[in-house]
Parts: sequence; C-alpha cells; structure tokens
Amino acid sequence: MIQHLTSLPILLPMLAGVILLMPPCGKSLPIRRVASVIFSSITLIASLALLANVKSNGTQVYAIGDWSAPFGIVMVADPLSVLLVSLTAFLGLACALYACAGDDAKGAFFHPLLHFLILGVNGAFLTGDMFNLFVFFEVLLIASYSLLMHGGDKHNTRAALQYVIMNLVGSAIFLIALGTLYGVLGTLNMADMANKVTTLQGDDIYLAKIGGLLLLVVFALKGALLPLHLWLPNTYATAMPVVAALFAIMTKVGVYSMMRVYTLVFGEHAGELSLMAQGWLWWLAIATIIAGSIGVLASQDLRKLTANLVIVSVGTLVALVAVQSIQASAAAIYYLVHSTLVSAALFLLADLIARQRGKVSDRITAGRPVAQPLLLGGGFLVAAVTVIGMPPLSGFVAKIWLLRATFETEHALVFWPVYLLASLAVLLSVSKTGSTLFWHHTTAKTADVSEQNLAHPAQYCALIMLLLASPVMVVFAGPLSEYALMTATELHNFANNLSVILEGGQ
Repeated sequence: MIQHLTSLPILLPMLAGVILLMPPCGKSLPIRRVASVIFSSITLIASLALLANVKSNGTQVYAIGDWSAPFGIVMVADPLSVLLVSLTAFLGLACALYACAGDDAKGAFFHPLLHFLILGVNGAFLTGDMFNLFVFFEVLLIASYSLLMHGGDKHNTRAALQYVIMNLVGSAIFLIALGTLYGVLGTLNMADMANKVTTLQGDDIYLAKIGGLLLLVVFALKGALLPLHLWLPNTYATAMPVVAALFAIMTKVGVYSMMRVYTLVFGEHAGELSLMAQGWLWWLAIATIIAGSIGVLASQDLRKLTANLVIVSVGTLVALVAVQSIQASAAAIYYLVHSTLVSAALFLLADLIARQRGKVSDRITAGRPVAQPLLLGGGFLVAAVTVIGMPPLSGFVAKIWLLRATFETEHALVFWPVYLLASLAVLLSVSKTGSTLFWHHTTAKTADVSEQNLAHPAQYCALIMLLLASPVMVVFAGPLSEYALMTATELHNFANNLSVILEGGQ
C-alpha cells in the first residue's frame, strides 16, 4: 500500500469529483457539502502521510504501470512537491469549509470543480514529465474556467473571458515548446532532459534554447510575471472571494515549474544552455515587484489590493529563483507557503467585510461599521501584520530570511532597495485600508439585524485555519526552516536528482 501513497493526492480528488457529481451527492446540497469536506480532509491526511514518508525515506518515484523513467510516466514525490501538495490540500479544505456557508449554492457543481482543480494542481506538482505537466495544467485550467463563472455577473464574465483567452494562447505555446524540445532531446522526462541537454551540439543548442524560452513565456503567463500579469488583478478581484482564495495556489504552479525547469533541466549543469533564463527571470521579477507595488498603492478595494499583493509575491519568488543558491531557494520555499496562506485569508476577509458594509462593499472608503468588529478587525490585523512582514508573525521571518539570502550575492544592490520600497508601499496601503475600513464611518449605527450578514461558523473555521498558520509558522520556524533548507539542497543536487528519478527512487 505504501508504494501507492504517491498517487493518492491525485486519485482522491479525482474520485471525490466524480462521486460528488453522482447521486446522492449530486442531488442533495447538504450531502454534497459533508462529502466534500470529508474528501478534502482525507486528501489532506494522505498528503501529510506522503510528506512524512518522504521526510523519513527520501524521494519516492512512482512508475505508472511499472514502466520506469524515461520510457514510462513517473510521479516524483520529493520534499518540495509533497510540501506544495500538502499546502494545496490544506487550502482546499479551508475553501470547501468556507463555501459550505452558502457560496456553493450560487451555482452548480462548486464542490466537484474544487476537487478537480486540486487534482490538476497536485498532478502538476508531482509529475516528473513535461507532457504530463501540460496535461495537469489543462485539467486545473478547465476547472478554473468554470469556477470563475460560478455565481458570476457580466463583469465576472468579461474578466473570465480574458483569463480563458490568455491561457488558451499559453497552452498553444506550451505545446509548441514541448514539440521543439522533444524533437531535439527525444524525451520529455525532466531528469532525462537534464541528462541529454548537456550533450547537444550545433543547431540543436539553438532549437533547445528556443524551446526553453517558449516555456518561460508559458510559466510567466501562469505565474503572472510582468508583462503577462495583466489578467490577474481583474480576474481575482471579480471572482467569488472563496474562488480567489483557492486560486492563491495557482500562480505558485507557474513559479514551481520555473524552479524545476530552470534549476534541473536548464540549470548550472546544462552545458551551453547553462542558466540561460536566469537573466530574463531576474529583471522580469524586479519589474513585477515594482508593477505589483504600484498596483497595491492604486487599489480601490480590498480584493484588488490582495490581487496586487499576489503579484508582488510572485515577483519576489521569481527573483529568489533567479538567484540560484540554496539559501535563496530555501527562503523562497518558506515565503511561498506564507504568502499563499495570507493571500487566501485576505480574500476571505474581504468577502466577510464586504457583506457587512452594505453598498460600499470592500471599497476603501468610509461606510457603515461592520457588525463583528472584533472578529473581522482582529483577523485583518493578523493578516496585515503578516503580509507587511512585521514581527512577530511569519511575514517577518520570511522577510529577514530572503534579505539575508541575497545579502552576499551580486543581486543585493538591486533587490534590497526594490523589495524594501515595495514593503513600504504595502505597509502604507494596508494601513490606510485597515484604518478606513474599521475607523472611518459615515454613520455610528450598524445595519439592522436582518442585514448584518454575520459570519457563518463554517466561515469562522476556514478563516481561523488560514490565519493561525502564520503564528504556527513562527512557533515551528526551526523545524520548518530545516525542512526548507533540506528541500532546497535536494533541489540543487543535480546528480542525486538524476540518479534517483532515472533509477526509480531512493
């Protein structure tokens, strides 16, 4: 049984999605809700069990049909992939719980689509093959198209249309890139590609470079890297907040793909193509941080502000990927977990605040006071301190670590001023937002009891789960930083990655 554990984070969401479409789950919303939360919990437990197994026994390679790499399809559960799979399962459980308060009733098939999206994201994290990465990208995108339309209006539809068109173009470029690389290398297994790219000669080098740069365009689009980030603010701000919270993990799939491809396949051991994309990644990341910071300052509502914070986090992560050091990668891994959870929490908070402020919704302007100031104000304070990067929460640990990781590199002269100015922009904008939402009122009275829209217990639970992650990441900062360092060390261990994957695991 233990050898099949690697496949469970993919099989369980697929099974959940199918069962939730069939009777009795498909006919009864209460049954569908209970089943969805149970399946999300089981997926989280399976993911954590896989993480514990990988931590104890090393990287696990699961060859589907017992056809080993590079001829068969393999799933690779290494410390980085299982960490992100567990993060996705945790986020999925929080969003399933939150939606049970009523958001899932605003359209059909919310819960099946949520599990199909988790299936695609987990598959993208676990696959060791580029073509299957494309397949899982398509699975998660198809689910995301439908989730964007869930309970939407014409504004939502327009933003969703932009998102669909951009991603269809990205999928076409992805296929062209894979065709080019397969024609040159004769394989799409990532470890085998890394092995063969060092032997290229003549025109094949230029063809492989074209393929690698086309992949950069695709991953930049998925990860919302400048100038392909313009779809994100409107899409995330107009989606249902619980959907936007779930989407907080989707940009990280693009960043994860950059980590894999430009560290393993086109990393420092790639011969003529060694670190071929690092210059592009670095300057695009810096420009993304600047663009995201301007967006943060210009945001008119809390959801748009959070969407721009996602862009800042993507730029920061890609900058750390471009540094190509173990310390920078370890800081990126810790920052990735922290930024995903706090972004999701802010989207949910924006929803609860908007429901209680009446017509002004979550716009950053004076309105009526919220009916639950302690819950929402306290939650916003925790999320704000975390996202700004102030002590004592996880944002401060992440900020210090990533500044220290870049301090002794040639990148510090550019990264430090840009990142610190971006942090100042976030501090100013989030402070202004909090003071306006909770202290500036047009009336002293709260809404009538019938219009207060108090938070549902399921919404409490989901929000507290996400907010508690920040202090927990500080309390367990020692073990988490050791795990991140171990993960980054394995990520940069070229010879070990090739031998483990091509020989079938440790």
